Amino acid sequence: MKKSLVLGLALSLVMGLGVGCGPKTETTPAPEPAATETPAATEGEAPAETAAPEKIYIPVISKGFQHQFWQAVKLGAERAASDYGVEITFEGPETEAQVDKQLDMLQAALAKNPQAIALAALDSKAATSYLEKAEASGIPVVGFDSGVDSPIVKTTAATDNYAAAAAAADKMAELIGGSGKVGLIVHDQTSKTGVDRRDGFVKTLEEKYPDIEVVPVQYGEGDHAKSTEAAKAILTANPDIKGMFGANEGSIAGIINAAKELNKVGQITIIGFDSGKLLLDAIKADIVAGAITQDPVGIGYKAVEAAYKAYKGEESPEFIDTGFKWYDKTNMDTPEIKEVLYE
Repeated sequence: MKKSLVLGLALSLVMGLGVGCGPKTETTPAPEPAATETPAATEGEAPAETAAPEKIYIPVISKGFQHQFWQAVKLGAERAASDYGVEITFEGPETEAQVDKQLDMLQAALAKNPQAIALAALDSKAATSYLEKAEASGIPVVGFDSGVDSPIVKTTAATDNYAAAAAAADKMAELIGGSGKVGLIVHDQTSKTGVDRRDGFVKTLEEKYPDIEVVPVQYGEGDHAKSTEAAKAILTANPDIKGMFGANEGSIAGIINAAKELNKVGQITIIGFDSGKLLLDAIKADIVAGAITQDPVGIGYKAVEAAYKAYKGEESPEFIDTGFKWYDKTNMDTPEIKEVLYE
């Protein structure tokens, strides 16, 4: 009896152990798939579809910041940045005479290792070393407005300033009857816009209108006060002058001020370039005959668009012509002209 009882207990213990081991045998392989999946999950953390999108940064460095023209360019640049999903900064020196300050901005931009740069150079030659550094770092540079006189630059989004100033010269010749003295105030003689607008106006008059005399060009650095003094000097030295041309917003502002101060309003034909409230009001008041307008919003937009394409390795034409138009009292309120004017 005792032997039977002991034998029974022993068999029960053996069976209990067998049952207890059953689940362990079945679940032991279960961790193995997890072990093989773990490296796969680690390797899958970096695929493009799960990675954070790359930030595309494009600094936009203009020739200035004080004129409404540059604010309109900034608006266009911001629209392009939004459309293309890029981050931009827009900056420029307080005046268009501060070449060194613009170069400091360019140097600071390069230090941030951007994907591309859009530059309107105040002095193309002075910027050469920085452009070479950008090229060595694989940072494409595009020009806008005045552009940059360098083969390093991929493209330039701008007005054909020579052609635009030539159109202003033709209009001047028409309005003064094809003869007489003409003067002009230009913002500078170092930027491409300054050179092209000066040469487009002067050479067109010299080549096509032999009875028109162009008096020595004066430069006002795009500053209202300096341009006013330069214009007064021309008007004082040439009391018989028949026409004056201002090659940018600040230059024409100086001519308007000078004409008012010297009581020349109505006695001379004045033609401007760009727009701005002072110029628009002067045209409405018959102080200025008319002006050439660019498309500053389009310039800013095309600059950022071209910089983005350059970063992506896409080709752009060597020059992106953003166009120009003549406007005066008769058409300045039409939709076509009104959309490219600014105050």
